[in-house]
Amino acid sequence: MPPASPKSGSATPASSQETEPRHFEGDYRPTAPVLFHPHATDPKIRIEPLQVEFLHHLADALNTTLDLNTLMHRVADLVRAVIDYKIFAILLVNDRAQDLRMRFQIGHTTEVERLRIKLGRGVSGQSALQRKSILVEDVTQHENYIDANPNVRAELAVPLVIKNKVIGVLDLQSESVGYFTHEHQRLLELVASRMATAVENARLYTRVSRQAQTLTVLNDISREITSILDPDDLLERVGQLLKRVIDFHMFTILLWNERTQRFEHRFSSRFGERVTRSRTIALGEGIIGSAAQLREPIIAPDVRKDPRYVEANPEVRSELAVPLVYKGEIIGVLDLEHTRVNYYNEDHQRTLSTLASQVAISIANARLYQRIHEEEQRMERDLEMARQVQLRLLPAQPPALQHAELASQFVAARSIGGDIYDYLDYGHGRIALAVGDVSGKAAPAALYAALVSGILRSLAPQHLSPAALLAALNDQLQARKLDSQYVTMLIALWDDSNQTLQIANAGSVQPLFVSSGPEPEVHTIQAEGFPLGLFPNAEYEEFTLSTRPGDLIVFFSDGIPDAVNEANDMFGSDRLSKLLESLHQPTAQSTVDAILQSVSDFQNGTDHFDDETVVVLRVL
Repeated sequence: MPPASPKSGSATPASSQETEPRHFEGDYRPTAPVLFHPHATDPKIRIEPLQVEFLHHLADALNTTLDLNTLMHRVADLVRAVIDYKIFAILLVNDRAQDLRMRFQIGHTTEVERLRIKLGRGVSGQSALQRKSILVEDVTQHENYIDANPNVRAELAVPLVIKNKVIGVLDLQSESVGYFTHEHQRLLELVASRMATAVENARLYTRVSRQAQTLTVLNDISREITSILDPDDLLERVGQLLKRVIDFHMFTILLWNERTQRFEHRFSSRFGERVTRSRTIALGEGIIGSAAQLREPIIAPDVRKDPRYVEANPEVRSELAVPLVYKGEIIGVLDLEHTRVNYYNEDHQRTLSTLASQVAISIANARLYQRIHEEEQRMERDLEMARQVQLRLLPAQPPALQHAELASQFVAARSIGGDIYDYLDYGHGRIALAVGDVSGKAAPAALYAALVSGILRSLAPQHLSPAALLAALNDQLQARKLDSQYVTMLIALWDDSNQTLQIANAGSVQPLFVSSGPEPEVHTIQAEGFPLGLFPNAEYEEFTLSTRPGDLIVFFSDGIPDAVNEANDMFGSDRLSKLLESLHQPTAQSTVDAILQSVSDFQNGTDHFDDETVVVLRVL
């Protein structure tokens, strides 16, 4: 093997034994040439006065930084000031793999830098295992030496120990036999004892900083994904955002299908490209199914050695699967795969588990929103169909009469409403007008209104008087009684032959009578009675009105006087009366239009609180 070449960017002495003293990072610079070397005449005399000063400089260098890279550079410079090494390395223990990995080096080749040294193997591995420094004067005579550089002859390894735990090794090598002395060993032990604490502090600081950064990113991710309500967009965005905290080569989100009782791939990416996977996974099958069944994350350092692994990508080496749990139920699994062995660690697991809980909530919310959206669309279709049905229940146009004209209009507060009106043909010029208002709003009121309308039509062939018709309708509703449901209704029977009007009222709004003449007068027709469907055996009073040409009878639901504006003021009966008095030679249709327009202008865009129905009879 050729002599080791220094790592790019690392300082290497001009010769194997002596160099000019290096300058330190920071304020400290060596004030003398190399203090300790094999040819020192009297090391004990020279060490003691300078050892304290050296330790002061060492403490300053170690205590003024929490950056691990800076710390290691400073230690390398300090050690070089007192021990003229050619090859220097700081190796740290990987707790998961229980091996030594080179964290900083000067003089080693790139191949050596990639070595993973098991505890007990080689001089540095033995030093770590035995928790003591080892000085080897001639490595060719040492049976445990790792021959990474054939030019090396001497080696000095000192463990980094803190709280009785080995966290790494300081390792120096030389091309001269017997180069390192016991004084070098004692000095390096002093460096190691102080460096171990500094390294642990730096690693802790790095870990805390990384965790703080990760939590910040997770918070940003959580805030973003909670605002995404489309399930497909959500899953794709989770994959994109997850890359900010954990690197992966393959990523999959699987969701549980209650119907098939299997996990289905809902989103998968491979090396940044979205892919489609059709294979489903049963509970307990593979690493993914096992994570779901156990309800806990699973890390597979090498899937080739894990009997649970089901091969999907031959290049996969390590895998991390975390179940998605919402309200105690497994709804899916997050799965990450990488082509490197031992890639995922406990930090990755904690990060993904933290994110998984938020992802589960977001997925549940997105699913709920999707169901609600689909339900709303279905309800909209149903309501539109109900609206069309309701409009078909209303008369298409008023009947034509010789001595009167009729006009009507219905405006629902919502897509469908509870107001009803109808014209019942009694024959011989007699028309029964029915105007009603069902209790409640929207679909329940519309369904009850359809029931009332059907019963009303079924009674029409009997040609009952207004009072008798209301009593019969009440009896029919009593036979089909629904809790808290009732209808107010007014029946007016117009006889076109003598221009008279018979009126009976079951709790409906009292109609207005507008007399003809130069100065029209508005009077309330005082007809009263109990609403239909509340009390059995109800009886109703009946009034007969005689009319003259030009008279108007205005029937309307309570949505007209009860209409409110932005100031919460009501339209009221007085405003309606003044409007009717102001009309000049109105027709039935122009009166209906004027009333609804006036109410709309009064509301000025305010939502309609109640259905609005107007029916006008004008005597010709």
